[in-house]
Amino acid sequence: MALQHPNMTVAHRQLNAKERQILEKQVLVHVGIVLPDGTPHVSAMWVDLDGEDIILNTAEGRTKASVLRLGSPVALSVLDPENPYRNLGLRGRVVEVVSEERGAGAGINRLAKKYLGVEEYPYRAPGERRVQFRVRPEVVSGWGKD
Repeated sequence: MALQHPNMTVAHRQLNAKERQILEKQVLVHVGIVLPDGTPHVSAMWVDLDGEDIILNTAEGRTKASVLRLGSPVALSVLDPENPYRNLGLRGRVVEVVSEERGAGAGINRLAKKYLGVEEYPYRAPGERRVQFRVRPEVVSGWGKD
């Protein structure tokens, strides 16, 4: 059996309270996906939590919107802004895709409230349509006990 560093968390399936606290902050989460040619794509995103799921929101036509589908694998990495030696790594799958009309438009406004303190997302391009991805963690791990 391999030894584990005492600051590493044991891999688990659900977010605990301390991990949720990190994701509830105004953190940028690095989101990794696999492109059709098999290469990785990583970008920083705002995120929201809904129960145990992580909510991603992007505009139609962007890379993630063009690639992610129900069941697609997603990896996320985030540093605690108050302690960069405390971090989370999550792996999961898309369990729901939500269109503009079904809630993605309202979702970007919730994120704008969290990250910018405004009621409505101010950077929408004319005609822009949003899409939202619900990611359910399958593996959660990290570094830093406190």
